[in-house]
Amino acid sequence: MTSASLPGPLRVRPISDAEHLDFIRSRPSVSFLQTPAWAVVKSEWRGESIGWFDGDRVVGAALVLYRQLPRLKRYLAYLPEGPDIDWLGGDLARWLDPLRAHLKEQGAFGIRMGPPVVTRRWHAGTIKQAIADPVLGTLSDVPADVSDAAALAVATELTALGWKELPTEGGFSAGQPKFNFQVPLAGRTEEDLLAGMNQLWRRNIKKAAKAGVEVTTGSRDDLAEFHRVYAQTAERDHFTPRPLSYFERMWDALTTEEPDRLVLYLARHEGDLVAATTMVRVGEHAWYSYGASTTAKRDVRGSNAIQWQMMRDALAAGATTYDMRGITETLDPADSHVGLIQFKVGTGGEAVEYLGEWDLPISRALHLGFTTYMKRRG
Repeated sequence: MTSASLPGPLRVRPISDAEHLDFIRSRPSVSFLQTPAWAVVKSEWRGESIGWFDGDRVVGAALVLYRQLPRLKRYLAYLPEGPDIDWLGGDLARWLDPLRAHLKEQGAFGIRMGPPVVTRRWHAGTIKQAIADPVLGTLSDVPADVSDAAALAVATELTALGWKELPTEGGFSAGQPKFNFQVPLAGRTEEDLLAGMNQLWRRNIKKAAKAGVEVTTGSRDDLAEFHRVYAQTAERDHFTPRPLSYFERMWDALTTEEPDRLVLYLARHEGDLVAATTMVRVGEHAWYSYGASTTAKRDVRGSNAIQWQMMRDALAAGATTYDMRGITETLDPADSHVGLIQFKVGTGGEAVEYLGEWDLPISRALHLGFTTYMKRRG
């Protein structure tokens, strides 16, 4: 290779929301956590859209969220499920060195990111067999059906560049899940999707239809009704619910960016709301982001009906992936989290493992202080 054909250096600088959206629209998809609108949703952080430039051309982009240290104008720079760069093309330093330089100029004491790179995949049948095997305790104990050597090599390269993977507990780190469950949609029909589900899922979809469950899409005014059921779900399943204002902010930000970015689904039986969910779509990727169901009338299978409608709508919109988001890594039948995995496995999809979240300290002392502070808060 001659010196004239060597790739030139990349520059990182802020870009406008419009420039960022133009780049996103040129891509098959990026995470919804990497859209300019997400900075509005995460109002406790300061948001900045940045672009990687090769000459005058934008070749990569990211949303950076800055969290300020108490009493200091120094920040943790967080790129959730990003940045959107060429992860598998080799020479990551060409991309990450200018990122570090820009964020350091902005006062960042450390960087946290979640490379959108899938390393391994397990098919539904493999997971079902693994849950039944008493020897296998976690997904990592199970040989993957698909392993991506190039993706796994990214972890080695990141380590060589000084990045450290955040530890996970059951597949979750402090931020986004490492393991997700996805239903591939590319090249499939509704009939294919149904045929790929297990017998229980197909039976429950039919049962909901026979019982007269109706699934409709809602408006912003319906968020209060969604939140009422969501709060019930939080109490039943022992998690802390987000306030209604969070969902109103999410609705306003995402639908302003793209009218169909966020859709609210409502499943009713004889006028009673029995399940409610939100779906987010960016290009060819659709995410089931929040879900809620009532304890009453669980036998009419509103949750199956609403998931089936979301999958069909995602398929009709041209999505190639329906993403049911995080799962824990445990396969222990005695662990309550296994029920969620079994529910998702019934769709006939696959578990996918991402690279996880990675930290790069810029100021080691401040980074250590921040990490200690967040642990105390947690």
